Amino acid sequence: MKKRQNLLLFMMMTMLFYTGVNGQNKTPLFTNFEYKGDDKVYKENPLNSDEFYTPILQGCYPDPAITRKGDDYYMVCSSFAMFPGVPVFHSKDLVNWTDLGGVLNDVSKFNPHDTGISGGVYAPGITYNPHNDTFYMIVTAFSGGLGNIIVKTKDPMKGWGDPIKLDFGGIDPSIFFDDNGKGYVVHNDAPAQGKELYNGHRVIKVWEYDVENDKVIPGTDKVIVDGGTDITKKPIWIEAPHLYKKDGSYYLMCAQGGTGGWHSEVIFKSDSPKGPFIPAPSNPILTQRYFGRDRDNKVDWAGHADLVLGPDNKYYGVFLAVRPNEENRVNTGRETFILPVDWSGEFPVFENGLVPLEPKLKMPKGVENNTGKNGFFPNGNFTFTDDFTSEKLDYRWIGLRGPRESFIKTSKKGLQINPFDTNIKEVKPTSTLFYRQQHNVFSFTTTLNYKPKSEKDLAGVVALQNEGSNYVFGITKKDKDYYIVLQKNSWPRRRGTIISELVASTKIDIKKPITLQIKANGDKYEFNYSSSKETDFKNLGGTVSGDILSTDVAGGFTGALLGLYATSANDAQPK
Repeated sequence: MKKRQNLLLFMMMTMLFYTGVNGQNKTPLFTNFEYKGDDKVYKENPLNSDEFYTPILQGCYPDPAITRKGDDYYMVCSSFAMFPGVPVFHSKDLVNWTDLGGVLNDVSKFNPHDTGISGGVYAPGITYNPHNDTFYMIVTAFSGGLGNIIVKTKDPMKGWGDPIKLDFGGIDPSIFFDDNGKGYVVHNDAPAQGKELYNGHRVIKVWEYDVENDKVIPGTDKVIVDGGTDITKKPIWIEAPHLYKKDGSYYLMCAQGGTGGWHSEVIFKSDSPKGPFIPAPSNPILTQRYFGRDRDNKVDWAGHADLVLGPDNKYYGVFLAVRPNEENRVNTGRETFILPVDWSGEFPVFENGLVPLEPKLKMPKGVENNTGKNGFFPNGNFTFTDDFTSEKLDYRWIGLRGPRESFIKTSKKGLQINPFDTNIKEVKPTSTLFYRQQHNVFSFTTTLNYKPKSEKDLAGVVALQNEGSNYVFGITKKDKDYYIVLQKNSWPRRRGTIISELVASTKIDIKKPITLQIKANGDKYEFNYSSSKETDFKNLGGTVSGDILSTDVAGGFTGALLGLYATSANDAQPK
């Protein structure tokens, strides 16, 4: 009896700690989340029964790589300082994809805790080796002194092993297994010391790979591409190499031109995986660089691709590209697109990859479009809701520089965030649960039950491109009153100290939960609030520019992230 009384007392004390005597949360409690995308391109291009949309992964899912085992396809993407590292997806048909979480999900093995948002880990490769029935994920990790690493598994559905550090420099590695089981690693690197001819001059190297001991074989490295397709024309940033074998010949496919407006995909051929590799006369085989800046439904920056044989015995290529808004700003980031590939001739060519890209594709024969249903990743315009009552949080929710599990707790009441003593502007893990911006026109809405104790406490929502380019919209305290504030944090033109500006603030009554909303129409962002459950929204701060949420203004390689944020290191002071 006494034990039961003690347990009840403990539960009551715990409830009081979290909610306070008046039912208001001392620890921020988020409920009733909704993300809604409403892009014009999807409304103007409805799907027929035999079609699907590309990009297949909307939002910041760049640098895709893909592999196949039987009827199963696995695809990975870059994650930079987002956590877990290297998101991995599964499909049976290249149309309907399931999110499996991240390959690098153990913070004791991969810890980007002090990494700028565009550091961390990027440009992965994934390859299935039929000779030992093993999947390999190889990637460059810019944190913890890891460098280039490889991770293995027999079954990506069941998780991955520990990272194995590889002894070579450069970036963008991928691994290839020949018909005889021999392994090779190709990657981007700088030219040998003293041999750099111009800015952006890079080389592609190949190493023989010791499959039994998981290491590159010392002394086997060789430069197989110097500069790019034609070094006399000073091509820049030859990178993201992948090796393939078809009809007894070896093909090396690479990105060239940098990951911006001159981005492209090129192909080379050889009789040996160690070269010499001869560029195709038809290069590039994929690019969007030749078309007008102001074209409708613009897709740009296409490149960084990988090929796979599809379920209809036809080749397909996944690649990154961007969908700028009306100001040609890239807030949704580099996304994962797909196109069929014609490899009926000597060299592969992306079908319609050299004309302005369209939003719709014909599905492989016999495939049904179930995107957004039955657990499959959505695309097009969609609504994602979450009440945070499930024990297993959706994988689309991520941490930054550390695991989300270190600061969140889900329950029948909703999502509690335990605030870190870290501000969103610091290059440290923050107590922010992030969701990628996936549309140019969207709303991001949640209800917050919270009673800050001091001016150092704040909880709310953020729109973030990096630590020095973001908006903070939340509830805090000044003296005995409670306020909602909108803060803009931005870098000066030449970086340096982050400039923080209080855009607006207003006194509010927090006796009832407050609903917060980020709403965007292209480059125009609004921050709204309501105390009456998502009706009768009031705007704070007017319409503000989304420029600082774009890579072309803020720099870096990521798209905008939308977050549920709490901190005990707030510096947004109301007026």
